[in-house]
Amino acid sequence: MQYRYIGKTGLRVSPICMGTMTFGTQCNKKEAFAIMDKAYDYGVNFYDTAEIYPVPPDAKLAGITEEWVGEWLQTKPRDAIILATKVAGAANGWFVPPIRHGLTAIDRFHIEKAIEGSLRRLKTDYIDLYQMHWPDTIIPIEESLEAFDRLVKAGKVRYIGTSNDTAYGTTKALMTSQYKGYARFESIQNNFSLLNRRFLDELSTLCQKEQISLLPYSPLGGGILSGKYNQAQEAQGRFTTYLKSQNQRQRLMAQRFMNDKTLASTQKYLKIAADAGLHPVTLATAWSKQFDFVASTIIGATDISQLDASLAAMNLTLSDEVLRACNRVHEEILYPMG
Repeated sequence: MQYRYIGKTGLRVSPICMGTMTFGTQCNKKEAFAIMDKAYDYGVNFYDTAEIYPVPPDAKLAGITEEWVGEWLQTKPRDAIILATKVAGAANGWFVPPIRHGLTAIDRFHIEKAIEGSLRRLKTDYIDLYQMHWPDTIIPIEESLEAFDRLVKAGKVRYIGTSNDTAYGTTKALMTSQYKGYARFESIQNNFSLLNRRFLDELSTLCQKEQISLLPYSPLGGGILSGKYNQAQEAQGRFTTYLKSQNQRQRLMAQRFMNDKTLASTQKYLKIAADAGLHPVTLATAWSKQFDFVASTIIGATDISQLDASLAAMNLTLSDEVLRACNRVHEEILYPMG
């Protein structure tokens, strides 16, 4: 196992991280435990969750994923697990979280309320990596970082990270931490896949220069790169449901991930995988972790049978020939997700 470090921290993680956002909606408790057990037995020591999980977010279910992860955590040595969770982002942006009556913010009050709830549900007295789920455009970053810093000093959190952030937002946070003497963001968790290479435009340079680690989520492009939607657009999956949803945000998300360009790109990646003797899921997962600024790629599963192809990427290094073939697809169909 080639463990990697997150940022400038002592967090030594497996190159694959087990994501949990489906636990509680698309995946029942028994299956969730089986998935986490299998990942653990395979060598995965890094697990990621959030206070608003499962997805799609629901006021009645929010927090149940952390509860299940916390219960599972009792079956393992605590210090053998690197545990990450997130405080819900601000309600003033693209999405209003169905928690704390839809009034969330990345301020002192909400950060403290969030960590108290997460620690209780996760049945632990500390979080290894505590992340801002998405930025707050209203609260000054100084206030947010001061609140995070107090959690670190109190021993409730070892390190902090950001998510769904921009180059400007991350740079501003780093500068603030440096000049105020606060704990800094050591990681950034953003969407990154063969279908969405936007991270390479600016953020990758920031990560390399400042030694911040990317924790890519959705390496399969929301499941598109598995090829299931190329076989049938009515395939079982969340985007099939989202396209029929009354929720405009869900419909727009589905259209961004599943469109003519993403399906055409996927068809080409399916051939590359076949020619290389790889499962398309293995190809996509391996590609996302094959960058020096990536610490661990976050995978997901709704049933245990889906894990094998993702875990096969754990110690896989793609050949230069395969990487060049993937790059040619991107050159032919630029930014299929927009």
